Amino acid sequence: MKHLTLAVLCLVASVFAISCKTQSGAATTTEQSASEGSVKGNWVITDITFDGIPRGSKITVFDEASVNCFKGSQWVLPSNNNGSYTLSSTEDGCNTATQAIVWSIYKQGGANSFQFKKVGSGVKAKNVTEGYRVDVASLTNTTMVWRAAVSFEGKTGYIVYTLQRS
Repeated sequence: MKHLTLAVLCLVASVFAISCKTQSGAATTTEQSASEGSVKGNWVITDITFDGIPRGSKITVFDEASVNCFKGSQWVLPSNNNGSYTLSSTEDGCNTATQAIVWSIYKQGGANSFQFKKVGSGVKAKNVTEGYRVDVASLTNTTMVWRAAVSFEGKTGYIVYTLQRS
């Protein structure tokens, strides 16, 4: 009888353990912490919105072009951190361009930021003193949202970039 009781308990425990196990290999859209491993890959900016800034405002971002020129831009973020972004929009006077960058994830106080420096041909990142940083507001396997604080008419507003993995 003791052996039967022990066998039943083991069976119940096994069924419970198997039923609580997470499914491996299943597609997930849960939030994840930003790390270079989770951010690497190819991304496209699919949407840009403003928070605290009037819609349609003309703002130059990353000392490059109007914020609207970045919609549809492609960001290549390889594991060696030597990436690029390509502006492909020709609307509103935008010019196509490709810019080499060195990128990384900056973590401080529980917040994650995507940061990059523009590098030119033959220029080492350590010799570039200026760079850019945007907060990683959310990150899943397929979507990343950046939130960048900007000064607009004496107040702080935010540009929110939505990127899709391509």
